[in-house]
Amino acid sequence: MIRPAKFVEVGRVVLINYGPDAGKLATIVDVVDGKRVLIDGPQSITGVHRQVIGTKRIALTSIVASKLPRNATQKSVKKAWEEQNLLAKWNESSWAKKLASKAKRANLGDFDRFKVMIAKKQKAKAIAEKL
Repeated sequence: MIRPAKFVEVGRVVLINYGPDAGKLATIVDVVDGKRVLIDGPQSITGVHRQVIGTKRIALTSIVASKLPRNATQKSVKKAWEEQNLLAKWNESSWAKKLASKAKRANLGDFDRFKVMIAKKQKAKAIAEKL
């Protein structure tokens, strides 16, 4: 299966993977140079302020906000997110589901982890009996 290429481009939705905003989504608003981009959350939706960030601190997603001009205002970025329903597209992706699953598992307590272990054992036993 050939996947579409992910380019650093205006309108590309990115996941910040390092720093105080790690784990949050943002949109590339402008390319500063080969190693830095200007991103904007929008802050009211994702909690990320407009800032310049290095490309090593972001991960490109396959979601692109179409028809977003260079140096778009915060108002137009927010409008694009709402009209194109980008947050819903992200939540439907397998990447977002995987991150949510990891977060849910990290917040389990001792007894919850014990219940998961017992469920895994029961599942393995049921599969072994069928074979």
